[in-house]
Amino acid sequence: MNDSDTMDKTPHFVRPDVSAFLSFLNGMDRPQLSEMALEEARASYVAMNPLAEADPRELAVIKDLTCPGPAGDIPIRLYDARGTREPGPVVMFYHGGGFVIGDLESHHNLCTEIAAELDMPVVAVHYRLAPEHPFPAAPDDCEAATRWVAGSPEELGRKITGLIPMGDSAGGNLTIVTTQALAEKPADVPVVLQVPIYPLSDEKPDHPSMINFAEGFLLTAEAMAWFGECYKAASDDKRAYPILGEHSDMPPTVLITAGLDPIRDSGRVYGMELIRAGSDVVFLEMKGSIHGFTNVRKAIPSAQVDLHRVFAAMRLMLGMAE
Repeated sequence: MNDSDTMDKTPHFVRPDVSAFLSFLNGMDRPQLSEMALEEARASYVAMNPLAEADPRELAVIKDLTCPGPAGDIPIRLYDARGTREPGPVVMFYHGGGFVIGDLESHHNLCTEIAAELDMPVVAVHYRLAPEHPFPAAPDDCEAATRWVAGSPEELGRKITGLIPMGDSAGGNLTIVTTQALAEKPADVPVVLQVPIYPLSDEKPDHPSMINFAEGFLLTAEAMAWFGECYKAASDDKRAYPILGEHSDMPPTVLITAGLDPIRDSGRVYGMELIRAGSDVVFLEMKGSIHGFTNVRKAIPSAQVDLHRVFAAMRLMLGMAE
């Protein structure tokens, strides 16, 4: 298959606020991530927060902790709108950034929003990053941290009854990978819901979305190639590409894609496999929006509405009242 077979020549719907943001970004004279020094690329990702992301929410608890991991302590951060609470589920959040950039700070504002709106504790995990720590360091750390939280450790000060893996982009991949690992070998409490947000599920470079949105839509093919070179994922390993894993007996899923995202079709394909296996799935595709919309809610106000659609779907699947 070549580009002419898959390239969609028709104009794509782009929301007005998304169009304005992309025009601003694409008009800037800035180096690509792959052209930056590693620490500069990481710093630029975090620096985008005050410029493009919604302000953090006030919470009763924001607490930095560590938990034991396979290669030493893993930094985690507890968020909670309540100082104390009754036993209940916890959101385990795995940040995006191509397995190379991103940390607790890059997704801090988003995690405060999740904790405030869902009225649940959120534990964000800062797994080891490539290229210093290539695959499978990231899934190893996410699984270890999730199993630790499932045991209701004293440091959390909360009794955990269920797990909700959730993450964006690379974190969406890690959400699925962690859920599959806990289905294969259960933790102390069950996974009650998974929420992969624009996840990478497979290794398929000729998805139409990979070609149609290769440049000009924030996430570029060049950046993805750089991430891949750094991460060094094993192409035949389900912990790298969870489309290769088991899709039956999965927990309920809220799956989110973006209409103008290069990896949109990778998320769609994963959703189809879940449905074929008989899993309960709410699939939300944010038409006219881009990869990374959850972290640019100031620059793209419609992304805040999208995020609250995600929360509504999570409440539905959990049987929670508004």
